[in-house]
Amino acid sequence: MNIVPGKMADWEIAEYFEKSMLTITELGENLKLEPKELLPYGHYMGKIDFQHVLQRHKNTPNGKYIAVTSITPTPLGEGKSTTTIGLLQGLGKRGKKAAAAIRQPSGGPTMGTKGSAAGGGLSQCIPLTQYSLGFTGDINAVSNAHNLAMTALTARMQHERNYDDETLLRLSKTPRLNIDPKRVNMGFVIDFCCQALRNIIIGLGGTKDGFTMESHFHIAVASEIMGILAICTDLKDLRERMGKIIVAYDRNGKAITTHDLEVDGAMTAWLLDAIKPNLIQTLEGQPVFVHAGPFANISIGQSSIIADKVSLKLNDYHITESGFGADIGYEKMWNLKCHYSGLTPDAVVIVATVRALKSHGGAPEFITGRPMPEEYNQENVAFVEKGTQNLLHHINIVKKSGIKPVVCINAFITDTKAEIQKIKELCENDGVRVAISNHWEKGGEGALELADAVIDACEDKHNFKPLYTWNTPLIERVSIIAKEVYGARDIELSSLAKEKLQKFEKEENINQLGMCMVKTSLSLSDNPKLKGVPQDWTLQIKDALYYGGAGFIVPVAGDISLMPGTGSNPGFKRIDVNTETGKVYGIF
Repeated sequence: MNIVPGKMADWEIAEYFEKSMLTITELGENLKLEPKELLPYGHYMGKIDFQHVLQRHKNTPNGKYIAVTSITPTPLGEGKSTTTIGLLQGLGKRGKKAAAAIRQPSGGPTMGTKGSAAGGGLSQCIPLTQYSLGFTGDINAVSNAHNLAMTALTARMQHERNYDDETLLRLSKTPRLNIDPKRVNMGFVIDFCCQALRNIIIGLGGTKDGFTMESHFHIAVASEIMGILAICTDLKDLRERMGKIIVAYDRNGKAITTHDLEVDGAMTAWLLDAIKPNLIQTLEGQPVFVHAGPFANISIGQSSIIADKVSLKLNDYHITESGFGADIGYEKMWNLKCHYSGLTPDAVVIVATVRALKSHGGAPEFITGRPMPEEYNQENVAFVEKGTQNLLHHINIVKKSGIKPVVCINAFITDTKAEIQKIKELCENDGVRVAISNHWEKGGEGALELADAVIDACEDKHNFKPLYTWNTPLIERVSIIAKEVYGARDIELSSLAKEKLQKFEKEENINQLGMCMVKTSLSLSDNPKLKGVPQDWTLQIKDALYYGGAGFIVPVAGDISLMPGTGSNPGFKRIDVNTETGKVYGIF
């Protein structure tokens, strides 16, 4: 059968390769996992007993650590996951023992317009349906742990309203927490983009129906617990962090934690399987670890530290993908993930597409779900050249971390030689390696140039260094990130944000807290409509949150919601089941 991406949907390509994919046992044998270290989840997926693997390999040197990020993406993305899988396949074609780590797809984008982030064309991971629809249940476990905390909080608020101190103490065995209903920090989560749940009222009915108050839903991957899953290093670390999650404040301003509600142990119990990394494969049979799924615009945007540490012990090369562009995805790997893990990358890949460069260079805006303007399918070197300023800005971000990146031109069949040549010329003038990759169309064979460039880059000597120290005052950190990474002229804090950051500075041990910015992924600025490299602008910080369990200070820039919305032409319209075979079709 002649497999032609573009003429076949991704799910059709996946279905074809799934007929001959390795069993999970064969995949584990290729990784030299011991039988007890591999926990099969059906025939083709599994989890890893990471503690046993890391203990057995404690004296094994790490392989080369490769990060994949991108330029400022369009709403359709620039193919970081596809490139991550393609690079892995290319390394496999070069005879390298390699693996990758990607984030678990959220049901929101999967059922929306962006797809399941399984890659695409001839560079994707399988089994696609199971991976895209619930997988091994990790997001469900995160949701249950999160919503259990809210269940504990709302029940406690109801009982404190209904009982006097003596009765409450007798029934609950703990004194009154005196929770302030106007200072509830937490809401509920669901793994869909449901804008109708952004603002809700709960507890309607009688006194037995809960405490009446305003509340909200966030998408599940924005839960602090998902961020904790990405950065925790073992079960003990996870357990300690689960007790530090702040759910509300009392009437005197004191934090009420999950530990205060005595729910942290049960929350951890929900995560006993979720903390174990998942294992699947590429179309060409290489191992892919899938673990954690936080977005980068509203969370840390990384797959887990645990998955990276396991893979680095088992492979000569390990690729990890950071969400969205280098301004938010790589910045958080550089200054958060690497701090927590103690790991530093040996190479960084920046993914760029002609399509995105045209968008940054003045081509008409396109809207997901609508036909793409013709300018994106026709040669226009001027658009590309102007848009390359955005790429050069992202190159400079990575250089500030002490690493010279590799630029991957993720080639589309509509790209022209002149457009590609202009990108190569400008990158080479900036002193960085650049590789054209046709992995979407040709799989590993199409990624050989990229693989060679990355292998070469892994031998460079680096001076990797953080952007700031964790003793740096919080507002100063915001300013450093805004100016050095985003390119802002200055920052402006709302009175609320300033008050909160000053309070955190005074009351918390800030050298234990990381800075996890919330910002649009569609622009270097806080305004998604500003493309290219915006000039002379000020970053607006409207709020600041404190995630005690994750250890994040979270400044919120611009207008952004932790519950995305579903558009008018979502992907779920095209997903269905063949009732004769039981096969799902339409997933992308």
